[in-house]
Amino acid sequence: MKSAESDEVSSGSSRDTHRKWRTEFLSRLRTAGLHQETVVQGKTKTTYVLLSAPWNVLCYYAEEISVRVPLQAVTTPISIWSEKILEKLHIPNIMAQDVPNLPPDYYTCQFRSNKLERFLGHENKDTFFKTTQRHQILYEILARTPYGSLKRGEVGIGRLVSEHVLTAAFPLHETPVDPQSLNMRQILHHYWARWACWRKYQPLDHIREYFGEKIALYFAWLGKTEHTFNLYQDIKHVNMFNLVSIIFFCLLFDNGGTVFFSIFMSLWAVTFLEYWKRTSSILSHRWDCSEFEEIEERPRPEFTALAPMTVRNPVTGAEEPYFPETQRLSRTLTGNMVIILMIAIVLIFLIAIILYRTILSIIIYRSQNGFFIFSAGRIASLTGSMLNLLVILLLSRLYTYLAQILTRWEMHRTQTKYEDAFILKVFIFQFVNFYSSPVYIAFFKGRFVGYPGKYNTLLGIRNEDCGASGCLIELAQELLVIMVGKQVISNIQEFVLPKLKAWWHRRKLKPAPSQEVIDEPDSEPGLSPWEANYQLLVCEGLFDEYLEMVLQFGFITIFVAACPLAPLFALINNWVEVRLDAQKFVCEYRRPVVERAQDIGIWLTILKFISYLAVITNAFLIAFTSDFLPRLFYRYTTGSMRGYVNFTLSVAPANYTQSHMTCRYRGLKDDKGQPTQDYYHLLAIRLSFVIIFEHVVLLIGRIIDWMVPDIPEEVEIKVKREHYMAKEALAENQASFLETIIDGCNCYEKIY
Repeated sequence: MKSAESDEVSSGSSRDTHRKWRTEFLSRLRTAGLHQETVVQGKTKTTYVLLSAPWNVLCYYAEEISVRVPLQAVTTPISIWSEKILEKLHIPNIMAQDVPNLPPDYYTCQFRSNKLERFLGHENKDTFFKTTQRHQILYEILARTPYGSLKRGEVGIGRLVSEHVLTAAFPLHETPVDPQSLNMRQILHHYWARWACWRKYQPLDHIREYFGEKIALYFAWLGKTEHTFNLYQDIKHVNMFNLVSIIFFCLLFDNGGTVFFSIFMSLWAVTFLEYWKRTSSILSHRWDCSEFEEIEERPRPEFTALAPMTVRNPVTGAEEPYFPETQRLSRTLTGNMVIILMIAIVLIFLIAIILYRTILSIIIYRSQNGFFIFSAGRIASLTGSMLNLLVILLLSRLYTYLAQILTRWEMHRTQTKYEDAFILKVFIFQFVNFYSSPVYIAFFKGRFVGYPGKYNTLLGIRNEDCGASGCLIELAQELLVIMVGKQVISNIQEFVLPKLKAWWHRRKLKPAPSQEVIDEPDSEPGLSPWEANYQLLVCEGLFDEYLEMVLQFGFITIFVAACPLAPLFALINNWVEVRLDAQKFVCEYRRPVVERAQDIGIWLTILKFISYLAVITNAFLIAFTSDFLPRLFYRYTTGSMRGYVNFTLSVAPANYTQSHMTCRYRGLKDDKGQPTQDYYHLLAIRLSFVIIFEHVVLLIGRIIDWMVPDIPEEVEIKVKREHYMAKEALAENQASFLETIIDGCNCYEKIY
């Protein structure tokens, strides 16, 4: 592991303070037993401190942070269900690829120094701990080492980097050793990060071996989302182009097939989550993380350094740092008030955009320009959607920054709890931020307009009404602008910004930088490994990647009845997203410190919430926003669709117009503006449809949940078997342990 240090700090006392902190921090690292080598390289005279841990330090901290080490190799090959099906059907599998250097699989247990001889490979101290485990141990030391006052939180490498005392701290990427063979980074680039690999299985075990379980689980989850889509006679005096476009979009988005497609997508969401839970349990056991959150996860290094007291862990019996729950509760309540305030700001912007659309429509109508008057509603709606997207993206940046500060202030014990609290804060805000406008169009726009002679107003301006094609088409337009617009902007940012940042970073480091963009994992000639890695970008974590995909999941499930094309755009985006993210991690990012994880955390709970909400939302969309039920009701009562448009239009009160011309408006009302009997009949049908749709879909989803267990029986057996083997391995009777291992290997196979 390496940290880069620079003297480019502010002058005077600040420079002296930073130098003092650096000296103290490095001194404490030496006291902790780390070996240091200082190198000054480059024309900018950057100081690199190369850190390594001797064997005794590795053993001490491996036991401290519950590193798992191998007991026995597992020889059963790993298979994929789709691969088995295609093989049975004798169909060539174009998704398969032979990736070299498959990481071996082991039965494992927690490391104990006094039982070293019972672990596989203990004879070779250089290879006993994997490279990623060494990175974990070093980062644990760096994160918990103080360099100043504990009361002021002057602890850990993260604070030093944020204060610009040190410019970076990161583990090194693997560098080529043997020209005849590929290292793990080169394998990932050739078999995973290239665009030509878009239709191949992801090498998840290789990803886990190089980047750790947390990143591997993200790509496994992302891969699962990738693989798992007679009126004319009643209309007169209407522009023909407008008529054709309305009919086209109505037939495309508002038809009987929408009902069945909504049911399919709701069931798909439930089935996808059940399948993912099974996949997650299989991977977490194979990657030795099935008990990480309950037993193995240690307190966050920052929490360890800043907690005011210690208590005994009821599970492990060890003394651990503790922060009083009453203080955390008061801080959490304060954070919730900030969330409420930011949500209020979002709603204020929503009202502002509603007023913008209304005012813009009035201005266009008064312009007396025939072309613009004809498209006034469409122009106002489209520009309003684009403005709304801009506001959404800006508010998202602001609130994410605030949420990071609040969550750090709340002092959560473990990294999992910290991330869950942060994710929940941001998602609640982003849920309102992204979905408030579509919800308004779907369920509120056009509902409170009033009728001719008695229109309702908002701040003195008449309430918005839906266009001639109905609110469902406007909702589809809004969804496409927000979802596809965000996808395009995000993908452009992910493709262009890293290359621009890398170019700018290299330009600052070298007076005459090479203009060549990094697109291969090999370092530039003539640079040391730490110099080449320092020129790469800081890995920004997985939060933004997960958030983007979860919001997309909401768009393709919650509003699928309004926009059946959304899943198609989501599928295309996922294909692109996997390759872009793979290239970033392999080619453009510094190697991140490995983080262990049991699952995708609170994101799974959020996805479940979205899937249940999607059932209810689609039921109301079909019942109250689309014309599916009104058309069905009219056809049933009259026997044909002739006269349907007149049926949906009401006659304005006689005193509304000064001439003998009859004024018609959308709605089922009499000449006094009161609901007709057909309105109440249709309302009863709509409510009945919502109840039936919701109960049928949720019942089928519950049956799927019941039929598909979260943890396969084979995995449950293997977990119990591994517990037994670990118990025997740490027992005093070594002969009994060896006999159990040999006997057990004849009876059991590791199944995936």
